[in-house]
Amino acid sequence: MNIAPSLLLQAAAAATAGQHHPPGTLYVVATPIGNLADITLRAMFVLGLVDAVACEDTRVTGQLLRHLGLDKPLIALHQHNETSAARGVVDRLAQGQRVAYASDAGTPAISDPGAVLVAAVAAAGHRVLPIPGASSAVAALSAAGDTLAQGFAFIGFLPGKGADRRSALLAAAAAPLCQVLFEAPHRIAALAAGLADAAPVRRITLCRELTKQFETLPPMPPAELPGWLVAAANRSRGEFVLVLHA
Repeated sequence: MNIAPSLLLQAAAAATAGQHHPPGTLYVVATPIGNLADITLRAMFVLGLVDAVACEDTRVTGQLLRHLGLDKPLIALHQHNETSAARGVVDRLAQGQRVAYASDAGTPAISDPGAVLVAAVAAAGHRVLPIPGASSAVAALSAAGDTLAQGFAFIGFLPGKGADRRSALLAAAAAPLCQVLFEAPHRIAALAAGLADAAPVRRITLCRELTKQFETLPPMPPAELPGWLVAAANRSRGEFVLVLHA
C-alpha cells in the first residue's frame, strides 16, 4: 500500500499535536534499519520541523527524506569529521535552530557516530532530546527468546583483527550474560569459526538482514554456524546481529 508523503506528514503532525519541540535543540533521531515502514510518526514530524539534518551519510539520509517528501539542508557528520562538524551544529543551536542527527540506520551513537556530537552539544549547554525508534540490537534481542533475567551486554563490533579481536572473542564466550554482537559480511565467517572454537555448545541466534526482504533469524549452537553460512548462496552477505545467549 502506497501512502502519499503529504498524508504521512499530516498524520505525523496530528500524532504529535500538543508536544513540545523547543528550538535550540539537537534531536537524536532513530531511523529504519532496513524497512522504511518502520519510521515513526514522531521521527517524520521532527525531520520536517528541524532547520537542518546532520547525518552519517548525506546520500542515505537524503534518500530517506525524499521518501518522506522532505527537503532539508544536510550536514555530513561521520566518524572522520565528527569533532569539527559538531562545532558547526553547536553554532546552529546557539542561533536558536533545531537540528536533527540521524545515522545511516537505527539509533545513532549505538556502534554509530553521534556520541561526540551529543557530548559537544551538552557541554555547550544546549538541549538534547532522543526521538526513539528502530534499534537492531533491541530487535534482535526481542526475537531471540532469552529471558534476560541477569541483564545483557551490548558488545557491538569486535576489534577487526589480531590479538585484540581474539581476546575480545574469548571474553565474550566466557561471559555469563546474554550478549549482542555486530559483524560485517567480510568477517562473519571468521567470527563463526572463532565462536565454534571458543563456545561450541552455547546457543546463538544469528539475525541476518533484519526487517529486510531476506531476513533470517536461525537459532543454533556456534559449532553449526560455519556450516550454515556456506550451505546456501549469499548467506554470508548482508548485515549481521548475533545474540550469544546466557
